Amino acid sequence: MGKVFFDLAMSLDGYIAGPNARPGNPLGDGGERLHTWMYRTAAFTKLIGGGDGGETGPDDDLVRRTIERAGASVMGRRMFDEGEVGWPEEAPFHHPVFVVTGQAREPWVRKGGTTFTFVTDGLESALAQAKAAAGGKDVRVSGGASLVRQCLAAGVIDEGVIHLAPVLLGAGTRLFDGLPDAAGVGLDGPVAHLDYRITR
Repeated sequence: MGKVFFDLAMSLDGYIAGPNARPGNPLGDGGERLHTWMYRTAAFTKLIGGGDGGETGPDDDLVRRTIERAGASVMGRRMFDEGEVGWPEEAPFHHPVFVVTGQAREPWVRKGGTTFTFVTDGLESALAQAKAAAGGKDVRVSGGASLVRQCLAAGVIDEGVIHLAPVLLGAGTRLFDGLPDAAGVGLDGPVAHLDYRITR
């Protein structure tokens, strides 16, 4: 059985999206800057149908491994609503995606192997369906922050990857705000030593 993981970019001041995130402004004001490093990679360029361009190297290797390990995704309705208007016809998942929502909707089939299935009977059901669809590969909790927090509180996350971008957003959505103390979430991993040159 595969693992359940999240893989998110975060600003140096702790935000995974800027303020005013909504359909037409996914990731909020300035939030796209969190992913500039990823947009340049060959793996992401190929994922969105951009051919064989893009940069190779350690960032590309990391993005490629993340893409390859996921056999299915789970996401919240708000993230879906923000992405639906901007995703290309060949949505950038290429595997089944289960959207946790209170609103029923017929599955949305896209080119390239992505089908969005709308799950109205809760997170547990969405994860069970994603694990079954993943074919032994890992399940990615794509976001947003509220869904990741629900998964952490429920104790269903095995791994979390945070890409700390050299960006300051000043406001927006924090990943760990509102996580209940009772969740008992601990983190095990190395300390990160960051060295930045200040630019003006």
